[in-house]
This record gives sequence, structure tokens and C-alpha cells, in this order.
Amino acid sequence: MYTLLFCITSYFLNICMFQVYDLSQIFSSIYFKRYAGLSKSQQVEWNNRSISTVHAIFITAMSLFLAFWSDLFSDDQLSGLVIMRSSTLSTSVLGVSVGYFLTDLAMILWFYPSLGGMEYLVHHLLSLVALSYAMLTGEAQFYVYMVLLSEATTPGINLRWYLDVAGLKKSKAYLINGFMMVFVWLVARILVFIYVFYHLYVRYDQVMKVSSFGIFLVCVVPLVLAVMNLVWFWKIVKGLMKTLAKRN
Repeated sequence: MYTLLFCITSYFLNICMFQVYDLSQIFSSIYFKRYAGLSKSQQVEWNNRSISTVHAIFITAMSLFLAFWSDLFSDDQLSGLVIMRSSTLSTSVLGVSVGYFLTDLAMILWFYPSLGGMEYLVHHLLSLVALSYAMLTGEAQFYVYMVLLSEATTPGINLRWYLDVAGLKKSKAYLINGFMMVFVWLVARILVFIYVFYHLYVRYDQVMKVSSFGIFLVCVVPLVLAVMNLVWFWKIVKGLMKTLAKRN
């Protein structure tokens, strides 16, 4: 059942993501004068970032709902271990992310390295493996959704790129965006990951009940992503400090 759902959802989302790309191309050419003056590679990246922004907004909202606001992973529930819980909704939403990451990975490979280097390939491949496993087995979905909260940083990152190519690096909006990126990144990609590791530690007995591959994914993937997040966070902070220095 989940295998069929996985295939159907991923295929459907791949089609939808490319539709977003086409809509971005049409919308941007009409409403943004600078779009026509961009190079071909910049236009591709512009539209690619539109896809990632749509996905980020959707998956952040759904991750918050499923991880915190719904009762699916609540400690008050007595219906089995948290690490084993899943639902039709939670599994279907993972299919949305699988569809997105497959689409984005294909575009990164096709236009390599203009849309991202090796670190993006590693990030997407790890994400795809973890998402697919959680979707097909129903295991560790809570931790997957906690890690997916890191997508909350994507709209800010994309907005910064848009402001840059629009020639607005010296604007107040660019500076405010820098501060917001640092704050959201600190919360979504560092503090949330600390909470994930704490949650894994206090529920170590539950983690040991999943398959060996599942244990590897639950323990290793968040650790690798956390290291990458720290490296990227330092680069973001340095970029903000550089922007502030130029203004002074």
C-alpha cells in the first residue's frame, strides 16, 4: 500500500513541481522587469528557487502541524511507540517532499554546478533516502518532520538571492533579511537539531526497536546535516558581518 502511495505521490509531485517552474517563468517575465535581463542560468535558478520556496512553505507548515499541533506524535497518546507512529496524512506529506527533492536533484544534476555543488548533492541524497525510508516503513516519521523544519530557512535564503540579482544589496530589506536569516537558521537548523538529539537520547530504547538501517538513518543523517548546518550558519553570520561593515 505504502509503496504504491510512494510511487503515485512522487510522480504526481514531480509533475506539479515542474508546473510551478513554468508558472514562475511566465509570472516573472510579466511582473518583474529585471527578469528578462537575467542570463539564462540566472533565469533557471530564479525559477528553481520558486519551486523550493513553495515546497518550503508547505512542508514547514505541515511539519509544525504534525510534529507539535496534532496528536499523532504526542507523548499523551498510548497507541504505540512514538518512533513507530504514522498516518495516511503524514505518509502522504512525506511523498510531497520526496517529489520535490527528486525534482530538485534532477535539476541540480542537469545544470551542475550552477544550482549547487557537491554539498547540495549530499544533502539531497541523504534527505531522499531518509524520507523514502520513513514513508515506506512508517518508522521515525517524527524525527523526519523535525529535520524538515529546517526548510523554514529556505524562503529567506531565496529572498536574499532575489534581492541580490535585483540590485538591492544596499537596501534596508537586504539587511533585515540578513538578520532574519541568522535568527531563523539558529532556531530551525541548530536549536531544533539539539532538541532532536535530546529526544533521541531519552528514547534510546525506542530507537533500538527499528531496523538496523533505520537506526543508521535516525542517528547518522541528522548528525551529518547538523554539521553542514553549522558550517553554513558560520558563512551566513560572516556574510551579515561583512554587510554591516560595508554600511559602517
